[in-house]
Amino acid sequence: MASSTVTSAQPDRPPRPNLAFRRLRGQRSPAEFAAAVRRAAREIGERVSCDARYIGRVEAGEIRCPNYAYERVFLHMFPGRALTDLGFAPRSSVRGRRARTDEDALPAHLGRPPSATSESGGAGEPYDTHSLYDTHDDNEESDVLRRAFMTSGVTLTAVSLGPLGFATGAKATPRAAHRAGTSDAGALEEAVRRIRLLDDRHGADGLYRRAAAPLRAAYALLDAGATRQATADRLYAGAGELAISVGWLAHDSGRFDDARSHYAEALATARMTGDPGLEAHAFCNTAFLARDTGRPREAVRAAQAAQRAARPLGSARLMSLLALREAGGWAGLADRVGCEQALTRAQLLFERGPSDADPEWMSFYGEAELEGLEAQCWSTLGDWSRAAGHARRAAELQDPHFTRNLALYSAELADDLARGGRPDEAAGAGMRVLDLLGEVQSSRIHTMLAGTARVLLPHRRASGVSAFLERHASLPRTA
Repeated sequence: MASSTVTSAQPDRPPRPNLAFRRLRGQRSPAEFAAAVRRAAREIGERVSCDARYIGRVEAGEIRCPNYAYERVFLHMFPGRALTDLGFAPRSSVRGRRARTDEDALPAHLGRPPSATSESGGAGEPYDTHSLYDTHDDNEESDVLRRAFMTSGVTLTAVSLGPLGFATGAKATPRAAHRAGTSDAGALEEAVRRIRLLDDRHGADGLYRRAAAPLRAAYALLDAGATRQATADRLYAGAGELAISVGWLAHDSGRFDDARSHYAEALATARMTGDPGLEAHAFCNTAFLARDTGRPREAVRAAQAAQRAARPLGSARLMSLLALREAGGWAGLADRVGCEQALTRAQLLFERGPSDADPEWMSFYGEAELEGLEAQCWSTLGDWSRAAGHARRAAELQDPHFTRNLALYSAELADDLARGGRPDEAAGAGMRVLDLLGEVQSSRIHTMLAGTARVLLPHRRASGVSAFLERHASLPRTA
């Protein structure tokens, strides 16, 4: 069986199919089984981006041992079984491939973090750093997803796209690099997943500077060319998604010009390759950025362009999110009727439920996000009571596992309550945000909270307000 232990002393061996896992899938298609995995993850409050391709890689033996998130989900799905019963190798055999030393650091021209040492032993870290690179266990891909480091007390991922030939001290160029293969495409896709996971938990501020190097290397992969057209398509899609992810990190950390540039880069990639899914995603984020930077008419037009691109994809949830982006633009234009029409459309589309056509990147979009985005629309229209009701619902529905969004919804609630003349309740919500800021690094949330503090200043004598203002004033200033 594929559960036998094979170490990296035989790095060139072909993978052995995981027949045990294949039997567990039974008569379900890989896509149906992936959907079952995602449902099981939601049951235990976990988040995995499982699709038919991942199931295929497991069954082909390419993934010898899943990361910790997948492990928890699989053991929940098949109680009473161990990983080896599911056809996986023991984790100890995968981890034992070699010690990571200073020689494994990122190449100098990709950028070195200020400090690569952890001040907290493994158990004290906010989450298990091994989950950042245990998804791929073969040597080739471990060179791609290889480094975890500490920034501002939060463990972050740095991704070096090693297969391009970027070795320390080498002056490799795309012309000299080998043509990219499926392992490069898989590593690029996994880099996008890791960045999104870390952003969900900790916000963008500590991640943005670290994500620029992987993006440059991703586009170098494209310049190097691919061995097959299918691989080239995956590389272009992966590079575009990575550009959007890096753009979002810039957006959330207040670097709006950088974000606009990254989104435009992703849109150009989508147009060049005729990828409607990537185009819809790029326009979706462009609409969000336009709304946040005071260009509501552009937000409406970008959201409408996203809907045109997304319509053939068949995802009601995606169309729902894009309708919410349009609603945000109409709110910015003070067009209450246009906003309400878009909100109604978003709600009706959302009620159709999830489907296999939903893009992987929008796994964050659930009922909590729907409520949170509607709260932002009513806030923009100045309907503070209605906005606070939706923001409160968003915070109540949000899985606490996703700390950044919980802080965001709570910050929205605090601001709506403050502007709606309920300073004591606003201070209480603000305190809950302050409790989360040890884990979350988001300039966007800091800016929202600073606005709330200014609104509450005249109410400093109200119950709880002075304590909130004093604690907020003691926060370190963000750069």
